[in-house]
Amino acid sequence: MPDDLLQRRLVVVTGKGGVGKSTVAAALGVLAARAGRRAVIAEVGRRGDVLETLLPPADPLRAGGDRTEEDGDLFVERAVPVAGAAGSLHHVSISPEAALREYLRDQLPIAAIADLLGSGKVFTGLTAATPGLRELLALGKVWELAQPVRRTPGARPYDLCILDAPASGHATTMLGAPDQFARTARVGPVARQGATIAATLADPAQTAVVVVATAEELPVSEALELEDTLGGRVGVPVALGVVNGVLPDRFSGAERDALAAGAPHDAAIAAADAHARRAHDQQRQLLRFRRGFRRPVVTLPAAPVLRLGPDDVAALADRLDQGLRRARSAASGDVR
Repeated sequence: MPDDLLQRRLVVVTGKGGVGKSTVAAALGVLAARAGRRAVIAEVGRRGDVLETLLPPADPLRAGGDRTEEDGDLFVERAVPVAGAAGSLHHVSISPEAALREYLRDQLPIAAIADLLGSGKVFTGLTAATPGLRELLALGKVWELAQPVRRTPGARPYDLCILDAPASGHATTMLGAPDQFARTARVGPVARQGATIAATLADPAQTAVVVVATAEELPVSEALELEDTLGGRVGVPVALGVVNGVLPDRFSGAERDALAAGAPHDAAIAAADAHARRAHDQQRQLLRFRRGFRRPVVTLPAAPVLRLGPDDVAALADRLDQGLRRARSAASGDVR
């Protein structure tokens, strides 16, 4: 349920590309830090979308400063400031190559052999010959971040790991990879690791998926299909739907008709007409999503700026918190 979303060890945020899932992951991270949790947001593929959103404009990390060549070989867990937070928020970018090297160093007694097996040419050959290996390696690091006792020497555990996952199709492959490898390999360390990760993903007390959409036909269709796929074929629990970028629907039907009649004659009326039609269409798609999605749904407003900063994310976190509270009240009153 939404009221214990931040009490899980792992929250996966996914949805169709371009719907703002990184923004939702950032807002969840802010909420977790405010709630006193020690949280980390993990991005896959050496991305930094969330990090740049959460950092102040003058921070050198937004422009790639303070990063070394070693960062590609190590996982750099950076603290991110959250104003007034009782807890803390961190960020890490995950590459499958670095995940392989870390896994080999943990499993093999001789570091030089681990480094050789984790070299670029060997990695390329392994992943080409083993579909799903990249996803398993990346998810293995995410799993490690979510554990109360971490494998990484000297690393402090987190209360919560928020995975800013790839878009829907890739996320489905990634989340299904551990179980696939466990069933295919059957025995050995890869099978054991896959089975362990798969068990964590399937446990609703530990893992929850947040499906993000915008109030448009294709994103809504993809989100509804994603809920069925993850909850059914993949077996990973979906806990919440978030509809992002919702415009205020200010006009009645009669007012929309008047705007449409005046639009050809006045640029300001034409702009209001375009807003009114889009907002009305969003409400139809939002209703469709609420009817088809089996879990609670909350909405976030359209951002007033194209490039979000910490203040914008904080405001969205406030709205997300309000939506989660309403969903909790509706659930306790047995009302959708």
